[in-house]
Amino acid sequence: MTTVVRFSPALGDWIAQHLDEGQTPAALIQAMQERSMAPEAARAIVQAFVRARLGGTPAPVDAVDLPAPRSSEGADDATPTYRYQPSRLLSGTSIRTSDRTVRIAVRAERPMLAVLNDVLSATECEELIEMARGRLTPSTVADPATGRDVVTGSRTSLGMFFRPLENPFIARLDRRIAEIMNLPPEHGEGLQVLHYPTGAGSEPHFDFLVPSNAANQASIARSGQRVSTLVMYLNDVPSGGETSFPAVGWAVSPQRGNAVHFEYGNRFGELDHASVHASNAVQRGEKWVATKWMRAQPFVSADSVLVAATGIA
Repeated sequence: MTTVVRFSPALGDWIAQHLDEGQTPAALIQAMQERSMAPEAARAIVQAFVRARLGGTPAPVDAVDLPAPRSSEGADDATPTYRYQPSRLLSGTSIRTSDRTVRIAVRAERPMLAVLNDVLSATECEELIEMARGRLTPSTVADPATGRDVVTGSRTSLGMFFRPLENPFIARLDRRIAEIMNLPPEHGEGLQVLHYPTGAGSEPHFDFLVPSNAANQASIARSGQRVSTLVMYLNDVPSGGETSFPAVGWAVSPQRGNAVHFEYGNRFGELDHASVHASNAVQRGEKWVATKWMRAQPFVSADSVLVAATGIA
């Protein structure tokens, strides 16, 4: 059994260019992993390009087959161990927050995820979009060597961050989201809004921080590792734009006000590689999402450390 992993043509061009320049497949796989792409996806994509060159056949355009994970009897020893624990989400079919009842439509155990209904009202979705629209910039990923944010073909969205509790509206949402995710509000990073125009999406990646550079290492030291994510859909997408989990064959359709919650960090400090996910390309229309990442400890941003050290805001 195989799973289809989709990637952007821009990533394919990048791989082909670097193979032409003499870069080794191992180096390309490592670079893609350090940009938070799942090892299995990075390996499958690069190997498909190498096979095409050796066989004189066309290179893949935007998708490759990813073999399904093997059973534990034949498991790859390189796959990190992850011990599943009960979900942080409260049990039952709904979650009652201080200002809203959120319904749980679907739960899964491996990876730990849940599809939630009625997380945001239609009015709240519209207000978030309008507040974010004028602050959007091209989305970035962390450069593995420096930790600096850079624009890359692996992510073709536009995005922005609100500061935690930035204004009364954001503060109300931050508190509600924390109650849903069942972690203290101060563990949350600033709410991120992303806009995907037609044709845009993101490659398979992890949300936890890969400690491959000084910036990520410093962030983990300040605030602990990321442990869970809530992706909230701010509009209905006519076609495409699903949040896909290729390791298990799940795809969550973007519907306004709904969300997908998933967890990937346990109390042992282990990270769940089955949480690899992507945003499928938007086929028609556009896609707006708001994302909250939760940390194992209270979140302390690099900017706040700089202000404390220099007194310059």
